[in-house]
Amino acid sequence: MKVETKNRKKAMAGFRQMSNEQQQRQQVHEIIQNGTQALNEVSLDLGRQLAEFILYSEREERAGPDYQPRRPGLYKWASEPGSVYVCGQKVRVERPRLRRGDKEVSLKSYQAMQETEGFSEQLLGQSLAGLSGRRYRETLVNAAEAFGVSPSAVSARLVEATTQKLKEFRERRLEDFAPVAVFLDTVHRGGTAFVVALGLDLQGQKRALGFWEGATENAEVAEALLVELEGRGLKLNAKVLFIIDGGKGLAKTLKSRYGRKLLVQRCTIHKDRNLQAHLPKKYRQEAHRRFRLALEQNDYQEAETLLKELEKWLRAINESAADSLLEAFQELLTLHRLKVPALLRKSLHSTNPIESLFSRVRLCEKNIKRYRNSTMAQRWLASVLLYGEKSFRTVKGHAHIQAMLANIVTEQATSSSS
Repeated sequence: MKVETKNRKKAMAGFRQMSNEQQQRQQVHEIIQNGTQALNEVSLDLGRQLAEFILYSEREERAGPDYQPRRPGLYKWASEPGSVYVCGQKVRVERPRLRRGDKEVSLKSYQAMQETEGFSEQLLGQSLAGLSGRRYRETLVNAAEAFGVSPSAVSARLVEATTQKLKEFRERRLEDFAPVAVFLDTVHRGGTAFVVALGLDLQGQKRALGFWEGATENAEVAEALLVELEGRGLKLNAKVLFIIDGGKGLAKTLKSRYGRKLLVQRCTIHKDRNLQAHLPKKYRQEAHRRFRLALEQNDYQEAETLLKELEKWLRAINESAADSLLEAFQELLTLHRLKVPALLRKSLHSTNPIESLFSRVRLCEKNIKRYRNSTMAQRWLASVLLYGEKSFRTVKGHAHIQAMLANIVTEQATSSSS
């Protein structure tokens, strides 16, 4: 292997270690386009975010949390635009304010950052290295301590920030979001099941709608989640397509709440894994091939025929696997019956969009060793869901969503008359 090839692969491996995969792709693209300037902008933006975190942490340490002031007469006073030096360059920040009576109280960290070398290139470099190695807490604590902010204040600031995110997420109104499809899946955090809803609108835009906590994924938890979403203004009805992972509690609740005409698409990836789990290893690859081949067909009749052949083949090997396929047979072909084109079908045939969101949850929470209580788990989940929304992209094939809606109406009318 050539030396330059080895060096290139080594450099690429370094980039892959960045904490946020989506951010990595965007930043690499910018660097390729804009060279050193883009790299400097990324570094300065990280420095700005760290600076604001340190400023708010110091204010929290000195004044105490909201409604629990630490020192009489010392209180928080909103914020205003400010500027600090990061690597010798002045950057704009949001400066938190602190007052005692009618006098402004200066933040020591803000004064330090007013110096040209306050937030040095060395400190920013250490922070970049820490975040790229996913040492989040250690990095934040070290950066804050460099400006005289205690580790305990960093923890308090994190609690306050995530509490605000939880409040924002659980209380935001949903009247402005008209879902054409809703993905429902479960993420387990701290020994507890959280059923999460992700919506898709007519323009192909996604939004994290809400979550509900329960011991398991059951009908009661699903019912509570749907009631909570509708209470915040979300309009759900039989014309909305639901994509679920196969949990019996979810399917039961949806049918009883929105009627038997409701169309449900079962996650094909979950079902594929479930089938293979029933089979000896020597049959799994063939089962996967046959299953994927059937679902790749564009015509409903052809897909149905191939699935029936798969069911017959499974029946000779393992009755449980065949019964598992038969149990979800028609719900695996919902998109085929609706004549959804392959590009849009690829976005809707599984709960992958919400699974991708869960992977971000796991990545961001990797360093949490123990969930102390339910509130902590909910705070972090809400924070990460809101953060994940920033990287949502328009689904592929969204131009066909309107036609799919028309086919849903036709399909339901046909089922009513038959």
